Parts: sequence; structure tokens; C-alpha cells
Amino acid sequence: MKLTSNDKLVMIGDSITDCGRGRPFGEGLGAGLGTGYVSVAAGLLQSVYPELAVRVVNVGTSGHTVRDLAGRWQTDVLDLSPDWVSVMIGTNDVWRQFDQPYIKESHVYAEEYEETLSELVEKTLTHVKGIVLMTPFYLEPNREDAMRRTMDQYGGIVKRIAENHGTLFVDTQAAFDKMLAHIYPATIAWDRVHPSASGHVALAKAFLDALDFSWDGAVKA
Repeated sequence: MKLTSNDKLVMIGDSITDCGRGRPFGEGLGAGLGTGYVSVAAGLLQSVYPELAVRVVNVGTSGHTVRDLAGRWQTDVLDLSPDWVSVMIGTNDVWRQFDQPYIKESHVYAEEYEETLSELVEKTLTHVKGIVLMTPFYLEPNREDAMRRTMDQYGGIVKRIAENHGTLFVDTQAAFDKMLAHIYPATIAWDRVHPSASGHVALAKAFLDALDFSWDGAVKA
């Protein structure tokens, strides 16, 4: 397992990460971590690896793009002095191009997306033990669908940034494609964006797999 004793993990993103998390920083009991994959991942880390005492903080914010993340990166990431940072962003960067086609100032096109995300990774790498970059996804099995095709492009950008900077990489779209081979998209998300409980479990599993999480943990009976 890549996380070690007393590591602090800050997880940032949009509404898929947010999921009603506490303010100003999401952690602790109750709904502090939100109701999504962050909470699932934290619960598994703390139950399977209790001896590590990993601290998880959710700073996802609904509606945000990578442009918004850049504006709050200092306060919501660097000032928290994390050991690890997980980033999943890009859904709104793409979605606004389709649900607000005439409001072009809300669009974050591929060039800006790549440049901004790369800059955030670069300014953070020397301050942390590691970064996990997670792709955005769209719950549409037809790869020729315009929004799915664009989301895949942005996912490719995330992969390229991860490879260029040596970060961990999570292909969330691949995780969902396995589900979409058997389940109609609206069963997982009515809007093809905000996942059901099973969708959030799939995200948590993909994230933990990247950290070499093992169900055996480090504690032996």
C-alpha cells in the first residue's frame, strides 16, 4: 500500500467529489466526507488499514472546473499540507460546452485544461509524497457520442500529464465501461454524470487499486 502511517490525503474535484461534504473542509463524522466515493474510500482505508491512521479531507466543490481549482489551490490544497493529493476534474470543463453552448466564457477547452492541470501538478509535486490523477468520465457507452468523445479526449490529457510527471493514474472511464457493458447508463446516473451508490463504489475501487490497496490490509489476525 502506497499510503503510510499518519498520511493526510486531500481529495479535490467537482460535485462528484463534493457529494455534500462539510465546509470549509470536509472530514470527520457524519456527512463530513460527503456521501460519495471519497467517503467509501476513506471507510475502506480506515477499516482495512486502521493502523495507518490515514486522514482524508474532501475539498470537492460542485460545479467547478480546473480553472476554479487553480483559483483555490493554495487555500484548499497546499495550505492543508497534504502528504497525498487526489484530483478528479474535467466533467464541467466538458459539460459546459454542451449544456451551455452559447455561454462560451464557461467553457474550458482542451488546451487550457491541459496547461492548468499540468501547472497544478508541477507546483504540488515537490510538496507531497504523491498525486493521484483521475480522469473525468461520461456514462455513455457509445464512444462516438459527442460528449463521450470529448470526455475521452480530456481523459487522454489526464493520462498524458500523469505519464509526464510520474503521478499515479486512474482511468475512471474504463472502470465505468465495465459496468456499462451490463447496465443501462441511466441506472447508474440519470444525467450520465452523477453516479449512484454503485457508481461511487466503482470510483472508490479504481482509486484504491491505484494505491495498491489490499483487502488483506497490513493487520493479521
